[in-house]
Amino acid sequence: MFSCQKEESSKVAASDTKEKAEKLIAIGDRFYDDQNFDSAFFYYNKAKFICNPKTETENFVSTLNAMAEIQRYQRDYTGSESTLTEALPHLKHIKNPKHIWNTYIELGNNYLFTYDYNNALSYYKKALSLNTSEWRKLSTTNNIAFVLLEQGKYNEALDIFTALIEKKEILETPESYVKVLDNIGFCYFKIKDPRALSYFKKALKVAAETKDYLSTSKIYLHLAEFYQPKNPSLSKKYAQLSYENAAHINYSEGKISALKLLINCSASSELKKYSLIYIKLNDSLTEIRQKAKNQFARIKYDSKKERNENLKLKTDKIENELQLERQKNRNIISYIIIILSLSLILALYFHLTSKANKEKIEATYKSETRIAKKLHDELANDIYHTMAFAENKNLSVSENKEQLIKNLDVIYSRTRDISKENSPIITSEKYILFLKEMIAGFNTPDINLLLNGIENIPWNELEKNKKITTYRVLQELLVNMKKHSNATLVGINFKKNNKNITVTYTDNGKGINLNSMTFKNGLYNVENRINSVKGEIKFDSTPSNGFKVIFKFSI
Repeated sequence: MFSCQKEESSKVAASDTKEKAEKLIAIGDRFYDDQNFDSAFFYYNKAKFICNPKTETENFVSTLNAMAEIQRYQRDYTGSESTLTEALPHLKHIKNPKHIWNTYIELGNNYLFTYDYNNALSYYKKALSLNTSEWRKLSTTNNIAFVLLEQGKYNEALDIFTALIEKKEILETPESYVKVLDNIGFCYFKIKDPRALSYFKKALKVAAETKDYLSTSKIYLHLAEFYQPKNPSLSKKYAQLSYENAAHINYSEGKISALKLLINCSASSELKKYSLIYIKLNDSLTEIRQKAKNQFARIKYDSKKERNENLKLKTDKIENELQLERQKNRNIISYIIIILSLSLILALYFHLTSKANKEKIEATYKSETRIAKKLHDELANDIYHTMAFAENKNLSVSENKEQLIKNLDVIYSRTRDISKENSPIITSEKYILFLKEMIAGFNTPDINLLLNGIENIPWNELEKNKKITTYRVLQELLVNMKKHSNATLVGINFKKNNKNITVTYTDNGKGINLNSMTFKNGLYNVENRINSVKGEIKFDSTPSNGFKVIFKFSI
Protein backbone atom coordinates (compact mmCIF):
# COMPACT_ATOMS: atom_id res chain seq x y z
CA MET A 1 0.00 0.00 0.00
CA PHE A 2 2.80 2.39 0.92
CA SER A 3 4.72 1.64 -2.31
CA CYS A 4 1.59 2.27 -4.41
CA GLN A 5 1.05 5.63 -2.77
CA LYS A 6 4.68 6.51 -3.29
CA GLU A 7 4.52 5.56 -6.98
CA GLU A 8 1.35 7.62 -7.49
CA SER A 9 2.94 10.59 -5.72
CA SER A 10 5.99 10.26 -7.94
CA LYS A 11 3.84 10.35 -11.10
CA VAL A 12 2.00 13.47 -9.91
CA ALA A 13 5.30 15.18 -9.04
CA ALA A 14 6.75 14.32 -12.48
CA SER A 15 3.65 15.71 -14.18
CA ASP A 16 3.85 18.94 -12.18
CA THR A 17 7.56 19.28 -12.99
CA LYS A 18 6.97 18.80 -16.71
CA GLU A 19 4.17 21.38 -16.71
CA LYS A 20 6.33 23.93 -14.87
CA ALA A 21 9.26 23.33 -17.22
CA GLU A 22 7.09 23.77 -20.32
CA LYS A 23 5.67 27.04 -18.96
CA LEU A 24 9.21 28.34 -18.33
CA ILE A 25 10.29 27.28 -21.83
CA ALA A 26 7.27 29.11 -23.31
CA ILE A 27 8.24 32.29 -21.45
CA GLY A 28 11.85 31.89 -22.65
CA ASP A 29 10.60 31.45 -26.24
CA ARG A 30 8.65 34.73 -26.04
CA PHE A 31 11.71 36.62 -24.81
CA TYR A 32 13.82 34.93 -27.50
CA ASP A 33 11.39 35.99 -30.25
CA ASP A 34 11.63 39.58 -28.94
CA GLN A 35 15.45 39.26 -29.01
CA ASN A 36 15.57 39.79 -25.24
CA PHE A 37 18.27 37.16 -24.93
CA ASP A 38 19.27 37.76 -21.30
CA SER A 39 15.73 37.08 -20.06
CA ALA A 40 15.29 34.17 -22.47
CA PHE A 41 18.50 32.57 -21.19
CA PHE A 42 17.34 33.06 -17.58
CA TYR A 43 14.03 31.20 -18.12
CA TYR A 44 15.62 28.47 -20.26
CA ASN A 45 18.16 27.89 -17.50
CA LYS A 46 15.41 27.64 -14.85
CA ALA A 47 13.57 25.13 -17.06
CA LYS A 48 16.76 23.09 -17.52
CA PHE A 49 17.17 22.63 -13.77
CA ILE A 50 13.52 21.61 -13.36
CA CYS A 51 13.57 19.08 -16.22
CA ASN A 52 14.38 15.48 -15.43
CA PRO A 53 16.83 14.43 -18.20
CA LYS A 54 15.65 10.81 -18.03
CA THR A 55 11.90 11.39 -18.28
CA GLU A 56 11.81 14.75 -20.13
CA THR A 57 14.82 14.30 -22.39
CA GLU A 58 13.47 16.30 -25.33
CA ASN A 59 12.62 19.35 -23.21
CA PHE A 60 16.00 19.08 -21.49
CA VAL A 61 18.01 18.89 -24.73
CA SER A 62 15.97 21.50 -26.63
CA THR A 63 16.43 23.92 -23.71
CA LEU A 64 20.21 23.36 -23.72
CA ASN A 65 20.24 23.93 -27.50
CA ALA A 66 18.43 27.26 -27.08
CA MET A 67 20.82 28.37 -24.32
CA ALA A 68 23.85 27.40 -26.41
CA GLU A 69 22.50 29.30 -29.42
CA ILE A 70 22.10 32.47 -27.30
CA GLN A 71 25.65 32.09 -25.97
CA ARG A 72 26.94 31.69 -29.53
CA TYR A 73 25.13 34.87 -30.61
CA GLN A 74 27.11 36.68 -27.91
CA ARG A 75 30.33 34.98 -29.11
CA ASP A 76 30.66 33.02 -25.90
CA TYR A 77 31.79 29.97 -27.86
CA THR A 78 33.40 28.24 -24.89
CA GLY A 79 30.24 28.64 -22.80
CA SER A 80 28.08 27.49 -25.72
CA GLU A 81 30.17 24.36 -26.26
CA SER A 82 30.07 23.60 -22.51
CA THR A 83 26.27 23.87 -22.54
CA LEU A 84 25.97 21.55 -25.53
CA THR A 85 28.29 19.01 -23.92
CA GLU A 86 25.61 18.53 -21.24
CA ALA A 87 23.18 17.46 -23.97
CA LEU A 88 25.40 14.90 -25.75
CA PRO A 89 24.94 11.95 -23.30
CA HIS A 90 21.15 12.23 -23.63
CA LEU A 91 20.86 12.31 -27.45
CA LYS A 92 20.62 8.51 -27.66
CA HIS A 93 17.34 8.62 -25.71
CA ILE A 94 15.64 11.13 -28.05
CA LYS A 95 13.08 9.93 -30.58
CA ASN A 96 12.59 13.22 -32.46
CA PRO A 97 15.75 13.74 -34.58
CA LYS A 98 15.25 17.51 -34.89
CA HIS A 99 16.63 18.02 -31.36
CA ILE A 100 19.71 15.91 -32.19
CA TRP A 101 20.07 17.90 -35.41
CA ASN A 102 19.96 21.19 -33.50
CA THR A 103 22.69 19.98 -31.11
CA TYR A 104 24.99 18.87 -33.95
CA ILE A 105 24.37 22.08 -35.92
CA GLU A 106 25.13 24.28 -32.90
CA LEU A 107 28.34 22.35 -32.20
CA GLY A 108 29.31 22.74 -35.86
CA ASN A 109 28.58 26.48 -35.70
CA ASN A 110 30.77 26.88 -32.61
CA TYR A 111 33.67 25.09 -34.30
CA LEU A 112 33.13 27.10 -37.49
CA PHE A 113 33.34 30.45 -35.68
CA THR A 114 36.46 29.31 -33.79
CA TYR A 115 38.10 28.26 -37.08
CA ASP A 116 38.14 24.54 -36.20
CA TYR A 117 36.88 23.57 -39.65
CA ASN A 118 37.52 19.82 -39.39
CA ASN A 119 35.33 19.46 -36.30
CA ALA A 120 32.75 21.77 -37.85
CA LEU A 121 32.54 19.51 -40.93
CA SER A 122 32.35 16.41 -38.72
CA TYR A 123 29.28 17.62 -36.83
CA TYR A 124 27.59 19.05 -39.94
CA LYS A 125 27.98 15.64 -41.60
CA LYS A 126 26.50 13.95 -38.51
CA ALA A 127 23.53 16.30 -38.77
CA LEU A 128 23.18 15.56 -42.48
CA SER A 129 23.04 11.80 -41.82
CA LEU A 130 19.93 12.17 -39.63
CA ASN A 131 16.44 11.41 -40.91
CA THR A 132 15.15 14.98 -40.83
CA SER A 133 13.15 17.30 -43.06
CA GLU A 134 14.34 18.33 -46.51
CA TRP A 135 14.73 21.90 -45.33
CA ARG A 136 17.11 20.82 -42.54
CA LYS A 137 19.14 18.74 -44.99
CA LEU A 138 19.47 21.68 -47.38
CA SER A 139 20.47 23.99 -44.53
CA THR A 140 23.12 21.50 -43.37
CA THR A 141 24.43 21.10 -46.93
CA ASN A 142 24.73 24.88 -47.18
CA ASN A 143 26.73 24.92 -43.92
CA ILE A 144 29.09 22.24 -45.26
CA ALA A 145 29.64 24.28 -48.43
CA PHE A 146 30.33 27.38 -46.33
CA VAL A 147 33.01 25.52 -44.33
CA LEU A 148 34.64 24.43 -47.61
CA LEU A 149 34.55 28.05 -48.74
CA GLU A 150 36.26 29.15 -45.50
CA GLN A 151 38.88 26.45 -46.05
CA GLY A 152 39.63 27.91 -49.49
CA LYS A 153 38.18 24.88 -51.30
CA TYR A 154 36.22 27.17 -53.63
CA ASN A 155 35.55 24.68 -56.45
CA GLU A 156 34.15 22.06 -54.03
CA ALA A 157 32.00 24.70 -52.33
CA LEU A 158 30.86 26.01 -55.71
CA ASP A 159 29.66 22.56 -56.81
CA ILE A 160 27.45 22.34 -53.71
CA PHE A 161 26.11 25.91 -53.97
CA THR A 162 25.23 25.54 -57.67
CA ALA A 163 23.33 22.33 -56.84
CA LEU A 164 21.46 24.09 -54.03
CA ILE A 165 20.37 26.98 -56.26
CA GLU A 166 18.23 24.55 -58.29
CA LYS A 167 16.29 23.31 -55.26
CA LYS A 168 12.65 24.33 -55.00
CA GLU A 169 12.90 25.03 -51.25
CA ILE A 170 15.78 27.47 -51.89
CA LEU A 171 14.10 29.22 -54.81
CA GLU A 172 10.89 29.77 -52.82
CA THR A 173 12.73 31.26 -49.83
CA PRO A 174 14.15 34.68 -50.81
CA GLU A 175 16.47 34.89 -47.80
CA SER A 176 18.08 31.50 -48.56
CA TYR A 177 18.11 32.19 -52.30
CA VAL A 178 20.00 35.47 -51.80
CA LYS A 179 22.61 33.83 -49.55
CA VAL A 180 23.29 31.04 -52.06
CA LEU A 181 23.59 33.53 -54.94
CA ASP A 182 26.00 35.63 -52.89
CA ASN A 183 28.08 32.57 -51.95
CA ILE A 184 28.26 31.43 -55.58
CA GLY A 185 29.40 34.92 -56.57
CA PHE A 186 32.03 34.87 -53.85
CA CYS A 187 33.36 31.48 -54.97
CA TYR A 188 33.62 32.73 -58.57
CA PHE A 189 35.36 35.87 -57.31
CA LYS A 190 37.94 33.78 -55.43
CA ILE A 191 38.69 31.61 -58.47
CA LYS A 192 38.82 34.79 -60.64
CA ASP A 193 35.83 33.86 -62.76
CA PRO A 194 34.09 36.97 -64.25
CA ARG A 195 30.69 35.39 -63.62
CA ALA A 196 31.04 36.52 -59.99
CA LEU A 197 29.74 40.01 -60.76
CA SER A 198 26.49 38.79 -62.34
CA TYR A 199 25.69 36.65 -59.29
CA PHE A 200 26.44 39.54 -56.89
CA LYS A 201 24.13 41.84 -58.86
CA LYS A 202 21.37 39.24 -59.02
CA ALA A 203 21.63 38.63 -55.27
CA LEU A 204 21.61 42.37 -54.65
CA LYS A 205 18.43 42.80 -56.70
CA VAL A 206 16.52 40.08 -54.80
CA ALA A 207 17.75 41.41 -51.44
CA ALA A 208 16.61 44.93 -52.34
CA GLU A 209 13.16 43.69 -53.40
CA THR A 210 12.67 41.89 -50.08
CA LYS A 211 14.31 44.70 -48.04
CA ASP A 212 16.81 42.20 -46.67
CA TYR A 213 19.28 44.73 -45.23
CA LEU A 214 21.46 42.04 -43.65
CA SER A 215 22.08 40.23 -46.94
CA THR A 216 22.40 43.56 -48.76
CA SER A 217 25.15 44.62 -46.36
CA LYS A 218 27.06 41.36 -46.95
CA ILE A 219 26.71 41.54 -50.74
CA TYR A 220 27.98 45.13 -50.82
CA LEU A 221 30.91 44.01 -48.70
CA HIS A 222 31.75 41.27 -51.20
CA LEU A 223 31.45 43.79 -54.06
CA ALA A 224 33.83 46.09 -52.19
CA GLU A 225 36.34 43.21 -51.93
CA PHE A 226 35.73 42.36 -55.61
CA TYR A 227 36.62 45.91 -56.79
CA GLN A 228 39.33 46.66 -54.21
CA PRO A 229 42.39 45.74 -56.34
CA LYS A 230 41.21 47.23 -59.64
CA ASN A 231 38.84 50.10 -58.74
CA PRO A 232 39.52 51.46 -55.21
CA SER A 233 37.00 54.31 -55.48
CA LEU A 234 34.17 51.92 -56.43
CA SER A 235 35.32 49.54 -53.70
CA LYS A 236 35.08 52.39 -51.19
CA LYS A 237 31.57 53.26 -52.42
CA TYR A 238 30.36 49.68 -51.88
CA ALA A 239 32.03 49.53 -48.45
CA GLN A 240 30.11 52.69 -47.48
CA LEU A 241 26.85 51.15 -48.73
CA SER A 242 27.64 47.98 -46.75
CA TYR A 243 28.18 50.07 -43.61
CA GLU A 244 24.93 52.05 -44.14
CA ASN A 245 22.83 48.87 -44.53
CA ALA A 246 24.47 47.27 -41.49
CA ALA A 247 23.85 50.45 -39.48
CA HIS A 248 20.19 50.46 -40.58
CA ILE A 249 19.62 47.19 -38.70
CA ASN A 250 22.35 47.83 -36.11
CA TYR A 251 24.34 44.83 -37.37
CA SER A 252 27.60 45.39 -35.48
CA GLU A 253 29.58 42.63 -37.21
CA GLY A 254 28.70 44.09 -40.60
CA LYS A 255 29.69 47.59 -39.54
CA ILE A 256 33.06 46.31 -38.27
CA SER A 257 33.79 44.46 -41.55
CA ALA A 258 32.79 47.46 -43.68
CA LEU A 259 34.91 49.83 -41.58
CA LYS A 260 37.98 47.61 -42.11
CA LEU A 261 37.61 48.05 -45.87
CA LEU A 262 36.92 51.78 -45.56
CA ILE A 263 40.08 52.20 -43.49
CA ASN A 264 42.08 50.42 -46.22
CA CYS A 265 40.56 52.65 -48.92
CA SER A 266 40.83 55.98 -47.07
CA ALA A 267 43.50 58.50 -46.25
CA SER A 268 44.05 61.62 -44.15
CA SER A 269 40.97 62.89 -42.27
CA GLU A 270 38.70 60.12 -43.57
CA LEU A 271 41.15 57.49 -42.39
CA LYS A 272 41.16 59.07 -38.93
CA LYS A 273 37.34 59.30 -38.87
CA TYR A 274 36.79 55.65 -39.87
CA SER A 275 39.55 54.47 -37.52
CA LEU A 276 37.97 56.26 -34.54
CA ILE A 277 34.53 54.83 -35.38
CA TYR A 278 36.05 51.36 -35.70
CA ILE A 279 37.88 51.57 -32.35
CA LYS A 280 34.80 52.88 -30.53
CA LEU A 281 32.49 50.25 -32.06
CA ASN A 282 34.94 47.41 -31.47
CA ASP A 283 35.48 48.41 -27.81
CA SER A 284 31.72 48.72 -27.28
CA LEU A 285 31.08 45.34 -28.89
CA THR A 286 33.79 43.69 -26.79
CA GLU A 287 32.35 45.19 -23.61
CA ILE A 288 28.79 44.11 -24.45
CA ARG A 289 29.89 40.54 -25.21
CA GLN A 290 31.94 40.31 -22.04
CA LYS A 291 29.00 41.53 -19.98
CA ALA A 292 26.75 38.97 -21.68
CA LYS A 293 29.25 36.16 -20.95
CA ASN A 294 29.44 37.21 -17.31
CA GLN A 295 25.66 37.49 -17.09
CA PHE A 296 25.12 33.99 -18.54
CA ALA A 297 27.77 32.52 -16.22
CA ARG A 298 26.14 34.23 -13.25
CA ILE A 299 22.66 32.95 -14.20
CA LYS A 300 23.97 29.39 -14.47
CA TYR A 301 25.84 29.68 -11.17
CA ASP A 302 22.85 31.12 -9.28
CA SER A 303 20.52 28.46 -10.68
CA LYS A 304 22.91 25.68 -9.75
CA LYS A 305 23.21 27.04 -6.23
CA GLU A 306 19.43 27.39 -5.93
CA ARG A 307 18.95 23.87 -7.27
CA ASN A 308 21.36 22.41 -4.69
CA GLU A 309 19.50 24.22 -1.93
CA ASN A 310 16.15 22.96 -3.23
CA LEU A 311 17.48 19.40 -3.46
CA LYS A 312 18.55 19.58 0.16
CA LEU A 313 15.13 20.87 1.19
CA LYS A 314 13.43 18.11 -0.79
CA THR A 315 15.68 15.50 0.83
CA ASP A 316 14.83 16.84 4.26
CA LYS A 317 11.14 16.81 3.39
CA ILE A 318 11.26 13.19 2.16
CA GLU A 319 13.09 12.12 5.29
CA ASN A 320 10.47 13.85 7.45
CA GLU A 321 7.62 12.24 5.51
CA LEU A 322 9.28 8.84 5.85
CA GLN A 323 9.67 9.34 9.57
CA LEU A 324 5.99 10.31 9.90
CA GLU A 325 4.97 7.25 7.88
CA ARG A 326 6.93 4.99 10.16
CA GLN A 327 5.37 6.68 13.16
CA LYS A 328 1.87 6.08 11.76
CA ASN A 329 2.60 2.39 11.19
CA ARG A 330 3.49 1.73 14.81
CA ASN A 331 0.70 -0.26 16.47
CA ILE A 332 1.39 -0.28 20.21
CA ILE A 333 2.82 2.49 22.34
CA SER A 334 3.49 1.64 25.93
CA TYR A 335 1.61 3.65 28.60
CA ILE A 336 4.74 3.59 30.69
CA ILE A 337 6.69 5.31 27.88
CA ILE A 338 3.94 7.94 27.58
CA ILE A 339 4.04 8.63 31.31
CA LEU A 340 7.83 8.78 31.31
CA SER A 341 7.79 11.04 28.26
CA LEU A 342 5.30 13.42 29.90
CA SER A 343 7.35 13.41 33.08
CA LEU A 344 10.48 14.14 31.11
CA ILE A 345 8.77 16.94 29.22
CA LEU A 346 7.54 18.51 32.45
CA ALA A 347 10.99 18.20 34.01
CA LEU A 348 12.57 19.66 30.91
CA TYR A 349 10.02 22.48 30.86
CA PHE A 350 10.76 23.44 34.46
CA HIS A 351 14.48 23.13 33.80
CA LEU A 352 14.33 25.36 30.72
CA THR A 353 12.10 27.87 32.50
CA SER A 354 14.51 28.00 35.41
CA LYS A 355 17.44 28.31 33.04
CA ALA A 356 15.75 31.08 31.06
CA ASN A 357 15.01 33.03 34.25
CA LYS A 358 18.60 32.58 35.37
CA GLU A 359 19.92 33.75 31.99
CA LYS A 360 17.57 36.72 32.10
CA ILE A 361 18.88 37.70 35.54
CA GLU A 362 22.46 37.25 34.34
CA ALA A 363 21.77 39.32 31.23
CA THR A 364 20.24 42.08 33.35
CA TYR A 365 23.23 41.97 35.69
CA LYS A 366 25.67 42.13 32.74
CA SER A 367 23.73 44.99 31.20
CA GLU A 368 23.75 46.94 34.45
CA THR A 369 27.47 46.20 34.93
CA ARG A 370 28.20 47.33 31.38
CA ILE A 371 26.22 50.56 31.85
CA ALA A 372 27.98 51.21 35.15
CA LYS A 373 31.36 50.62 33.51
CA LYS A 374 30.48 52.94 30.64
CA LEU A 375 29.37 55.64 33.08
CA HIS A 376 32.61 55.24 35.00
CA ASP A 377 34.95 54.96 31.99
CA GLU A 378 33.33 57.53 29.74
CA LEU A 379 31.76 60.07 32.10
CA ALA A 380 33.40 60.01 35.55
CA ASN A 381 36.77 61.27 34.41
CA ASP A 382 35.21 63.92 32.15
CA ILE A 383 32.98 65.16 34.98
CA TYR A 384 35.92 65.26 37.40
CA HIS A 385 38.07 67.25 34.98
CA THR A 386 35.20 69.61 34.20
CA MET A 387 34.61 70.25 37.92
CA ALA A 388 38.33 70.89 38.42
CA PHE A 389 38.32 73.23 35.45
CA ALA A 390 35.33 75.16 36.86
CA GLU A 391 37.02 75.48 40.28
CA ASN A 392 40.43 76.57 39.04
CA LYS A 393 39.56 78.81 36.11
CA ASN A 394 38.04 82.24 35.99
CA LEU A 395 34.68 81.65 34.34
CA SER A 396 34.17 85.32 33.69
CA VAL A 397 36.77 85.00 30.95
CA SER A 398 34.93 84.21 27.71
CA GLU A 399 37.44 81.57 26.55
CA ASN A 400 37.13 79.63 29.82
CA LYS A 401 33.38 79.94 29.71
CA GLU A 402 33.28 78.58 26.15
CA GLN A 403 35.60 75.70 27.11
CA LEU A 404 33.34 74.81 30.05
CA ILE A 405 30.29 74.78 27.74
CA LYS A 406 32.14 72.51 25.28
CA ASN A 407 33.08 70.10 28.06
CA LEU A 408 29.49 69.99 29.30
CA ASP A 409 28.25 69.43 25.73
CA VAL A 410 30.61 66.45 25.35
CA ILE A 411 29.34 64.99 28.65
CA TYR A 412 25.75 65.51 27.50
CA SER A 413 26.41 63.81 24.13
CA ARG A 414 28.00 60.78 25.79
CA THR A 415 25.16 60.54 28.30
CA ARG A 416 22.63 60.68 25.46
CA ASP A 417 24.52 57.97 23.50
CA ILE A 418 24.55 55.64 26.52
CA SER A 419 20.84 56.34 27.04
CA LYS A 420 20.09 55.51 23.40
CA GLU A 421 22.14 52.32 23.54
CA ASN A 422 20.11 51.00 26.44
CA SER A 423 16.70 52.53 25.76
CA PRO A 424 13.82 50.28 24.66
CA ILE A 425 13.45 49.82 20.90
CA ILE A 426 10.15 50.43 19.14
CA THR A 427 9.37 47.46 16.86
CA SER A 428 5.97 48.57 15.59
CA GLU A 429 5.23 49.89 12.09
CA LYS A 430 7.34 52.95 12.95
CA TYR A 431 10.43 50.79 13.47
CA ILE A 432 12.07 51.91 10.21
CA LEU A 433 11.75 55.58 11.23
CA PHE A 434 13.50 54.96 14.56
CA LEU A 435 16.17 52.86 12.84
CA LYS A 436 16.86 55.66 10.34
CA GLU A 437 16.90 58.22 13.15
CA MET A 438 19.43 56.20 15.14
CA ILE A 439 21.72 55.78 12.10
CA ALA A 440 21.37 59.44 11.12
CA GLY A 441 22.53 60.41 14.61
CA PHE A 442 26.06 59.32 13.62
CA ASN A 443 26.09 61.51 10.50
CA THR A 444 28.35 64.47 11.38
CA PRO A 445 30.26 67.10 9.40
CA ASP A 446 33.30 64.80 9.65
CA ILE A 447 31.47 61.53 8.92
CA ASN A 448 29.49 60.98 5.69
CA LEU A 449 27.00 58.13 6.13
CA LEU A 450 25.37 56.41 3.09
CA LEU A 451 22.25 54.26 3.51
CA ASN A 452 20.94 51.99 0.71
CA GLY A 453 18.09 49.49 0.33
CA ILE A 454 16.45 50.00 3.75
CA GLU A 455 13.05 50.67 2.16
CA ASN A 456 13.14 47.35 0.26
CA ILE A 457 13.15 45.20 3.40
CA PRO A 458 9.76 43.80 4.57
CA TRP A 459 10.28 44.94 8.17
CA ASN A 460 6.68 44.09 9.15
CA GLU A 461 7.37 40.42 8.36
CA LEU A 462 10.35 40.23 10.76
CA GLU A 463 10.15 38.88 14.26
CA LYS A 464 10.53 41.41 17.05
CA ASN A 465 13.85 40.00 18.29
CA LYS A 466 15.37 40.22 14.78
CA LYS A 467 14.40 43.88 14.51
CA ILE A 468 15.98 44.55 17.87
CA THR A 469 19.10 42.61 16.88
CA THR A 470 19.48 44.60 13.62
CA TYR A 471 19.06 47.87 15.52
CA ARG A 472 21.54 46.96 18.28
CA VAL A 473 24.16 45.46 15.95
CA LEU A 474 24.22 48.54 13.73
CA GLN A 475 24.30 50.75 16.82
CA GLU A 476 27.28 48.81 18.23
CA LEU A 477 29.13 49.03 14.88
CA LEU A 478 28.51 52.76 14.54
CA VAL A 479 29.57 53.45 18.14
CA ASN A 480 32.70 51.36 17.57
CA MET A 481 33.38 53.33 14.36
CA LYS A 482 32.95 56.68 16.07
CA LYS A 483 35.26 55.75 18.97
CA HIS A 484 38.05 53.86 17.26
CA SER A 485 38.13 53.90 13.44
CA ASN A 486 38.62 57.60 12.49
CA ALA A 487 36.38 56.88 9.49
CA THR A 488 35.09 59.65 7.25
CA LEU A 489 32.80 57.51 5.05
CA VAL A 490 30.38 54.79 6.19
CA GLY A 491 28.09 52.69 3.99
CA ILE A 492 25.20 50.50 5.16
CA ASN A 493 23.46 48.35 2.52
CA PHE A 494 20.29 46.29 3.08
CA LYS A 495 19.38 43.49 0.66
CA LYS A 496 16.62 40.86 0.54
CA ASN A 497 17.58 37.63 -1.23
CA ASN A 498 14.92 34.91 -1.33
CA LYS A 499 14.02 34.44 2.37
CA ASN A 500 17.16 36.03 3.80
CA ILE A 501 18.08 39.58 4.74
CA THR A 502 21.72 40.60 4.33
CA VAL A 503 23.16 43.78 5.87
CA THR A 504 26.59 45.00 4.79
CA TYR A 505 28.43 47.59 6.87
CA THR A 506 31.65 49.19 5.52
CA ASP A 507 33.79 52.16 6.57
CA ASN A 508 37.07 53.66 5.40
CA GLY A 509 38.60 53.79 8.86
CA LYS A 510 41.96 52.55 10.01
CA GLY A 511 40.80 48.90 10.14
CA ILE A 512 42.16 46.10 12.31
CA ASN A 513 44.20 42.93 12.00
CA LEU A 514 41.67 40.08 12.07
CA ASN A 515 44.37 37.52 12.91
CA SER A 516 45.21 39.27 16.17
CA MET A 517 41.74 40.67 16.87
CA THR A 518 40.07 39.72 20.16
CA PHE A 519 36.31 40.16 20.34
CA LYS A 520 35.58 42.31 23.33
CA ASN A 521 32.78 44.58 24.43
CA GLY A 522 31.02 45.94 21.30
CA LEU A 523 32.22 43.41 18.71
CA TYR A 524 31.64 40.55 21.16
CA ASN A 525 28.05 41.79 21.64
CA VAL A 526 27.61 42.02 17.85
CA GLU A 527 28.62 38.39 17.32
CA ASN A 528 26.48 37.15 20.22
CA ARG A 529 23.42 39.04 19.02
CA ILE A 530 23.64 37.57 15.51
CA ASN A 531 24.17 34.05 16.88
CA SER A 532 21.12 34.49 19.12
CA VAL A 533 18.85 34.82 16.05
CA LYS A 534 20.60 31.94 14.26
CA GLY A 535 22.22 34.29 11.79
CA GLU A 536 25.64 34.44 10.21
CA ILE A 537 28.27 37.15 10.53
CA LYS A 538 31.57 37.76 8.76
CA PHE A 539 34.27 40.32 9.56
CA ASP A 540 36.63 41.59 6.87
CA SER A 541 39.39 44.07 7.64
CA THR A 542 43.09 44.75 7.40
CA PRO A 543 45.08 47.61 8.99
CA SER A 544 44.67 50.91 7.07
CA ASN A 545 42.09 49.37 4.69
CA GLY A 546 38.82 50.02 6.50
CA PHE A 547 36.41 47.71 8.27
CA LYS A 548 33.64 45.54 6.78
CA VAL A 549 30.96 43.42 8.44
CA ILE A 550 28.35 41.28 6.65
CA PHE A 551 25.58 39.67 8.64
CA LYS A 552 22.42 37.90 7.53
CA PHE A 553 19.47 36.03 8.95
CA SER A 554 16.24 34.52 7.67
CA ILE A 555 12.95 36.40 7.50
